[in-house]
Amino acid sequence: MKNKMSISTVLVLATGILLTGIIMWTTFFSNVMMLAMDHVNFIPAESSIFSFEPYEINQGSTSYWVYGQDPENYYYFSYESASPYIFISKVNGCQDFDRLNFKTWCSAKRGGEK
Repeated sequence: MKNKMSISTVLVLATGILLTGIIMWTTFFSNVMMLAMDHVNFIPAESSIFSFEPYEINQGSTSYWVYGQDPENYYYFSYESASPYIFISKVNGCQDFDRLNFKTWCSAKRGGEK
């Protein structure tokens, strides 16, 4: 007797593997948790829920990101209502560039302008 898997079983397994991959190899799950737990948090428009990665978090009563990155840019949460963040390409010509000091970001752009 041959053991055959039904198409629906294969689809369920494939979906499970895909979801496991998304959770393990992207920042999707941690970003969803970040967005759900603190309503101050957001993902910059230039980035994605799959690639945005906060690397410095506020240590106060709220846990919003202060600095973040994705494959192309660095981001700084500027606290300004008109433009809540600035960003700069990871490939930039800023002398003495420090990803943890937005004051060294010589060619930063404003993001999220209202």
